[in-house]
Amino acid sequence: MHIGLMMDCDYREGQSQRAAFEAVLRTATEAEASGFDGVWLAERHFSPPGGTALVSSIGSAPLLMATAIAARTSHLRIGTAVLLLPLGHPIRLAEEVATLDNLCQGRLDLGIGRSSFPRVYQGYNIPYEESRERFWEFFEVMRGAWTQARLSYTGTFYTCEDLEVLPKPAQQPHPPIYAAASTPETFAAIGTMGLPLLVALIGTRLSELDAVLTTYRTAWRQAGHPGVGSVHLRLPVYVADTLTQAQEEPYSSVMPYYERLRQGYIRSTQSQAFESTVRSARATQLAALTYADVLQERVVFGTAAHVTTRLQTLQQTLDLAGFIIEPNIGSGLTAAQVAHSLDVLMRDVAPVLRTTASLSPS
Repeated sequence: MHIGLMMDCDYREGQSQRAAFEAVLRTATEAEASGFDGVWLAERHFSPPGGTALVSSIGSAPLLMATAIAARTSHLRIGTAVLLLPLGHPIRLAEEVATLDNLCQGRLDLGIGRSSFPRVYQGYNIPYEESRERFWEFFEVMRGAWTQARLSYTGTFYTCEDLEVLPKPAQQPHPPIYAAASTPETFAAIGTMGLPLLVALIGTRLSELDAVLTTYRTAWRQAGHPGVGSVHLRLPVYVADTLTQAQEEPYSSVMPYYERLRQGYIRSTQSQAFESTVRSARATQLAALTYADVLQERVVFGTAAHVTTRLQTLQQTLDLAGFIIEPNIGSGLTAAQVAHSLDVLMRDVAPVLRTTASLSPS
């Protein structure tokens, strides 16, 4: 049972850039000391404090951030959740990922995706309508660069001839690759490719997870892959001393977060036809969202006992390989509140989850 910490690399209003970077590095070293198995770095672009972005962040270069974290830690695994493949070039990224994997001595986990929002693509002058095709083509080139002595490829977006791409990754044939999904088509495609899955509760509710994971695992089996696939769930978790505290303290942070998410879906629906039906439906769903819905369907907030029970149930019913904990959804909790929540989580909740997972028949 992997227990990881999600890091959006928050950049708070009134905070200096230097302080924001120092906070990221300090959080990572504290995560290792407290017993987390790994940290997971988001890729965020054009996300200044006080703007309309879902999260205010300095996390535009997660591989560079991961390199700094690797230099300050010894055994913590370092993941990306996720690298937005279509924004870069596959050969360049293959080189950088392999270099990082060697520098951190094989502690890298590579989460990849393409984002649900076109805003970032506009900033890079890349048509969002091309994102799905670019993603799969990019993936084939990047994986080929690691697994083939010399690589040639001819595609719609990327072409190369007889390249010897070095270095090769420390982990062979490459770091573990996790793909993110938010639509039924993508869940099926990832299962067919035989890739471990990252799933978040942005476009998917807890009550919908069983259905989408069935789609993933059915495609996995039909493609002839052994086992049932590996799933890591990214989940907002907050632990407090009483249930009332756990539910009331995040309220003023959580609800504005989901309103920013709704507005993001509306803006992207207005500006792009590609996948606009899905985003429009999600915006409509969020318009009726209540805090009671959030507590039931999108987060796990409670005492240590309450959180343990809910996470155990999710792990067992969904056959999860790990949780990636979002400790401060909306970024409105204080540093002291987050620290207390994570301390209790790792002291009282994580050992029980790990024991339960080790006893699971799967």
